[in-house]
Amino acid sequence: MIEDDLAIGQALLSVFQDEGHTAVWLRLAADVLARVRQEPFDAVVLDLNLPDGDGNDLLRALRADGVRLPVLIISARDSLQDRLKGFDLGADDYLIKPFEIPELLVRLRAIVRRSHGAHEENLWQAGDVVLDENRMLVTRAGQPVTLSKTEFALLLTLMKQANRVLTRIELERRALPCADGQGGQSQTLDVHIFNLRKKIGEGVIRTVRGVGYMVQRDA
Repeated sequence: MIEDDLAIGQALLSVFQDEGHTAVWLRLAADVLARVRQEPFDAVVLDLNLPDGDGNDLLRALRADGVRLPVLIISARDSLQDRLKGFDLGADDYLIKPFEIPELLVRLRAIVRRSHGAHEENLWQAGDVVLDENRMLVTRAGQPVTLSKTEFALLLTLMKQANRVLTRIELERRALPCADGQGGQSQTLDVHIFNLRKKIGEGVIRTVRGVGYMVQRDA
């Protein structure tokens, strides 16, 4: 939940906790991107009037960063233009303040339910490592793992082709943005694989000497 008003934030935090949700309350737009990357949230409740920026700009930044979490805007801005702008920027629903708590909870459940249906087709797993492609989240044994965009792209490529050896050139072409597809980024690839292994742990990415790398689905 991103809400700067202390009274509203505290009230909604209590409501969410009473409903059995684990809720994180942030008051500044600047704190959101890093937090969303670090933890596997199910939804975002977003106020538009924030002390350090406009919620619409934050929503635009989230979508540009590849964050596909469902977003419910809560705002006193009640014009049709405001609502349409929110939807155009990627909001899943828009609730005008003041609102009734039961309506908020129903709408929140609805967008989470819809998003879960979309995510099921984009989950990749190898052992206890799970990659959620839509939400750009990786967990191992249920714990979130923070990866760079390149590391995420590498792991996604390997997990989509689990149990198949991918050559170094294939990995460079698919996951390294500056690769020429002819093996010219070997050291860069090695560095990314090394860092990826440090973050997700051993036993997931296997080196096939002289060929490339692979992920075993039952690692």
